[in-house]
Amino acid sequence: MADDSGKDQDLPFWRTKSLEEMTDAEWESLCDGCARCCLNKLEDEDTGRVVYTDVGCSLLDGESCRCRDYAHRSEKVPECVRLTPHEVRTLTWLPATCAYRLVAEGRDLYDWHPLVSGDPDSVHRAGVSVRGKTVREQDWPVEEWQDRIVTWPTRLPGLLGRKRRRKV
Repeated sequence: MADDSGKDQDLPFWRTKSLEEMTDAEWESLCDGCARCCLNKLEDEDTGRVVYTDVGCSLLDGESCRCRDYAHRSEKVPECVRLTPHEVRTLTWLPATCAYRLVAEGRDLYDWHPLVSGDPDSVHRAGVSVRGKTVREQDWPVEEWQDRIVTWPTRLPGLLGRKRRRKV
């Protein structure tokens, strides 16, 4: 949606479109490839609190931080959450760095996001991805996942990815 001055035409799609207005290609490109959402999570039945583990989904490639069978993930892993605009707005466990969450909240993407940096590896260099931080689901029985709880997926990567402000 352009204003009368045409300035909005120069803005990237995630600044001008709602999640619902995005094309499939735009929607998919919002994923920064961090794979934080692909970590298994545990929910406390009493409080509803969700915590992350470092146990990756059985389809997660821990090096590339991509799904090994993205097209068929729902059939192979029935509990895999397929993100939709509604899901993005209601899931409380999406990482604070998640581009879908940021856009839904009217915020901009971090500088390390591949759509901003132009480099798909920038998310890894910024320390945001799960690369090198996970264990395979196949190696850990679900009864032992409570021993694998981690807090790093809920943290922002410090000052990485934030636009630097000039000191005046």
